[in-house]
Amino acid sequence: MKKYQYEVIVVGAGHAGCEAALAAARMGAKTLLITSNIDNIALMPCNPSIGGPGKGHVAREIDALGGEMAKNTDKATIHIRMLNTSKGPAMWALRAQIDKRLYTQEMILALQIQKNLDLKQEMVTKLIVNNYRVEGVKVKSGLEFSSPTVILTNGTFLNGKIYIGKTTYSAGRAGELASIGLAKNLKELGFKVGRLNTCTPPRIDRRTVNFPKMKEQKSADIPLSFSFENKGKIYKDFSVFMTRTNQKTHQIIQDNIHRVPLSNGTIQSAAIRYCPSVEDKIIRFPEKESHQIFLEPEGYNTEEIYLQG
Repeated sequence: MKKYQYEVIVVGAGHAGCEAALAAARMGAKTLLITSNIDNIALMPCNPSIGGPGKGHVAREIDALGGEMAKNTDKATIHIRMLNTSKGPAMWALRAQIDKRLYTQEMILALQIQKNLDLKQEMVTKLIVNNYRVEGVKVKSGLEFSSPTVILTNGTFLNGKIYIGKTTYSAGRAGELASIGLAKNLKELGFKVGRLNTCTPPRIDRRTVNFPKMKEQKSADIPLSFSFENKGKIYKDFSVFMTRTNQKTHQIIQDNIHRVPLSNGTIQSAAIRYCPSVEDKIIRFPEKESHQIFLEPEGYNTEEIYLQG
């Protein structure tokens, strides 16, 4: 019988990859987690939040099964609320705003101290397959790691592209390389491949915002935690602020909609369910006079504000 270096290899260290690697290691399997950039493990490059309708239930179910996401969230929370409290309890949804750099740092530590788990910074270029059975992975440096089980959690990196107006270039996400070799290899192995798209707004500088003109939404005034194992806390350092678009906003967007790749036909792929854009709302719902926008902080050591909505 072939002797493998690892019982499980996980490729990609976003939320899913971290949970898969930790679960395998905690069950006693010798596990390898490979990521192209260790410093960006569990990075939230879009909105740095955990939870909300649907997603909040999933995060808490992962917690109930022994996962790390909710525990890590409690270490990095800066603002938290229970949504939909005017409805029945089944509709309630916990949502936490996160210091995105602190979340990454805490998840890196959780992985590094986990027994049975190795962490390596490499770019996987192909699966090693013999007689229709996976036997490991090959990385860009030429090294091979053997395992009878390989879990792919590649996120946006497989042959990823970024579109900014008329500009387009290859990237896994902003500032990181796309995984070209593995995408090509999966197609060669007979896997059906396609594209999904996701949108993210430009960030704005906190120092340029007229907050008194907006409606403040403070963190909950009762102790809350994401993990069932942690005691709740009250957070007072940050607020979320709400504003609305108006007809002038809509006119600017309509005058420039021909420059938007999702609207002018440049992007043909399917959109992610939980990723609406304000220009899409204005085109799809022309009868609405305004749309709500949330201004959300990204952490303690940054002036960046995320525009959600």
